[in-house]
Amino acid sequence: MSISFQELEALMEQNGTEERIRQYVRQSVRFHSFAPPGLLIGVFMVDLALEKLGAKPNDKLYAVAETSKCAPDAVQVITHATVGNHRLRIMESGRFSITLNRLASGKEAEGIRVYVDAAKINAYPILNQWYTNDPAFKHLTDRDMIYDEILQGGRNILSWESVRVLVPRKAQWEAVTCPVCCEIVPDYLLKNGTCVTCAATKYYKKSP
Repeated sequence: MSISFQELEALMEQNGTEERIRQYVRQSVRFHSFAPPGLLIGVFMVDLALEKLGAKPNDKLYAVAETSKCAPDAVQVITHATVGNHRLRIMESGRFSITLNRLASGKEAEGIRVYVDAAKINAYPILNQWYTNDPAFKHLTDRDMIYDEILQGGRNILSWESVRVLVPRKAQWEAVTCPVCCEIVPDYLLKNGTCVTCAATKYYKKSP
């Protein structure tokens, strides 16, 4: 479910959305290629986490997203912490939450975790129906109201907490050759003597 970029611009204008948030939304939508509700919520989450961390988007930051849906793209666009540069980890928990922290030399880093608060989102009934996958939600007739409620609610549907993020250490590894596919992989990714793809999680078949 999504609305057009033009519709979103009009809604942000109607709701008096701050220019900083508008810019984040525009950049995130361009990157994501469309404007789902979760992406907008993700923008507000990142903005709040930056403020509470006392950080700016161009600071070198690290992030954890507890969902792979929408929010990671807002994190990547705004903070430049990405999966590819190893500064964004996605750890599926079923919770719509993100955590930001700065670089740390020890085993832990001070961070800010932001999440959608179940009690607060109740104040926005249509958004709450969509968020909780309520059968009463009507995709077409209620669509615009979701975006209105996100823009009206902004940070008001969110809560935050100070946390200590466990910093993963770089694994020491050696290159080994999988005996099945004959491709080189790190030794710690072997499972029962073969790479994990050949062992159990292959996502493709060879073309005939």
